[in-house]
Amino acid sequence: MPSHQHRGARLLALPLALTLLGAACGGGTGENADPDVAGGGSGGDGAGSGTVDVSGSSTVEPISSAVAQLFEEANPDAVVNVDGPGTGDGFQLFCDGETDISDASRPISPEEIATCEENGVEFVELKIAFDGIAVLTNPANDTIACLNFADQYALVGPESQGFETWAAAQPLAGELGSNTELPELPLQITAPGAESGTYDSYVEIVLEDLAEEREQEAEPRPDYSSQGDDSAIIQATEANEGAFGWVGFAFADRAGEGVKILEIDGGDGCVAPSAETIADGSYPVSRPLFIYVSAEAAESNPTVAAYVDFYLGEGIDQVGEVGYVALPEDLLAETASAWEERRTGAKEA
Repeated sequence: MPSHQHRGARLLALPLALTLLGAACGGGTGENADPDVAGGGSGGDGAGSGTVDVSGSSTVEPISSAVAQLFEEANPDAVVNVDGPGTGDGFQLFCDGETDISDASRPISPEEIATCEENGVEFVELKIAFDGIAVLTNPANDTIACLNFADQYALVGPESQGFETWAAAQPLAGELGSNTELPELPLQITAPGAESGTYDSYVEIVLEDLAEEREQEAEPRPDYSSQGDDSAIIQATEANEGAFGWVGFAFADRAGEGVKILEIDGGDGCVAPSAETIADGSYPVSRPLFIYVSAEAAESNPTVAAYVDFYLGEGIDQVGEVGYVALPEDLLAETASAWEERRTGAKEA
């Protein structure tokens, strides 16, 4: 079984037929694209007989895995390996020239860009979807429905080390201006570790500003249980009455009634994550998702170019199929244009 199926098969049953997107988002026509495979042809040899190596974000992995499965069905001689060790680990492999495509749940950092430059790795940055970060507790925690950023900083920020109950964070939350009444429940935090783009995004959006104001390191308390597997975070949340954590919204949404997804107040009132609030930016813990494609790999390996053509053509429907939020047409057209022109460099960093 190809490696992309190890995780993807647990997440969804894929449809065998898809509706083609409009011409603006169709398969690319780059000089390496094989007409039998680029844009989702029914089969072919040559460009469809190579191998593509994809690594990076565990959040983006289900999308790339779903696209890979459909691409391999259309091109039986092609192999697409998809792995999800985390955005940071993925960029390390990518900038060392060990992978063709890097899945990412945050933009590439200046430090990672420098490493890529040192190693002569040019890349095309492609925004492919939106995701929100869902903040979770157990359904038994019935006194909490919404948390603001101050509450979350008090529960999991750099000044909360040693807090063993939710209520222990109350004085710090009050000092930061919160009126939320935190319950007398054991505080059991299970969340992504530093290798994860979900960790980076959560820290940047939720913790960073308050940490800087208070002259603290912008990082979570060190005494929480870090997990690289989103499924393990869901399981811990289901098992512990006083659980607290965060994962990509798609993972939380699929978890069903075993977890409680909290509303978040980013300063304009409590907002629940949904496809609509994530896409329009009203949910305050939202982020874009990306793939980064090695320009050299796309040039030298026709199967890489064909896979990305397929990804942005027929495959882009998989964004919604696995529970993420599709780009609006104008942003998807920008992505298609960046790929068509092989526009290298980071726009989002």
